[in-house]
Amino acid sequence: MSLLLTRRRTAAAVLTAALLVPLAACGNDGSDTEKDSASSAKPSDSAPASGAPAAELTVLAAASLTDVFKEAGAAYERENPGTKVTFSFAGSQELAAQVKQGAPADALVTADTKTMDGLSAETGTPTVIAKNRLVIAVGEGNPEKVGSLKDLADTKLKVVLAAPEVPVGRYSKQILDAQKIEVKPVSQEPNVRAVLSKVELGEADAGLVYKTDAETAPDKVDAIDIPDAENAVASYPAATLKASKHSEAAAAFVAWLSTPAAQKILQGAGFQQP
Repeated sequence: MSLLLTRRRTAAAVLTAALLVPLAACGNDGSDTEKDSASSAKPSDSAPASGAPAAELTVLAAASLTDVFKEAGAAYERENPGTKVTFSFAGSQELAAQVKQGAPADALVTADTKTMDGLSAETGTPTVIAKNRLVIAVGEGNPEKVGSLKDLADTKLKVVLAAPEVPVGRYSKQILDAQKIEVKPVSQEPNVRAVLSKVELGEADAGLVYKTDAETAPDKVDAIDIPDAENAVASYPAATLKASKHSEAAAAFVAWLSTPAAQKILQGAGFQQP
């Protein structure tokens, strides 16, 4: 009996040793463990983020972009979840002053290249994203029967213009001077929306505004077209600001303004191709 028991114990020991050898081999260099760890990692842990970097952007923009940029900003946020775009609208000359004073912002869009060129030390390389033209805005139904630029010289007509330091005011002076038309405005406003408002409220009989601005108030004003030969073309350059704390995200937004999606929105609002 003792011999049989001894033989059984020996067989069990041999079997146990045989089972332990492959298990030890699997764990000696750790390669299988590393493979298991690597395979358990989620793909998203190492995959690069798509779209623009998430950020809260502040964009300084010309007043004439008020309506269309609100639409464009919403579209951009839908395309780039995690990014929020806040706009600050004013006359381009006011925006330039804010930039020079160090106002915290990430990008700038003006209604003329002259203003942008004067900020070359504070901005990246600008890109023209749209163009515009001027029209004569009059009250609905054109009660004073304004038909052309020459009619604005009538001293009985209350005409309002933008101040000459404002892009639209500078364009207005340019086209009036070219036609040798002298206009004595009842007021000079700080931006194009202020000019439009005066006409809407009946405080002025006529005013020179961008075509796109007149189209925002079709039930309150009529737009009298100005022939191309007598008109001026307004260019809208966009650029990042060097002081931006979100330079990569700001550059992505500025670049997006030239994409087909953004251009469709701009042209749908009446802006021309750059």
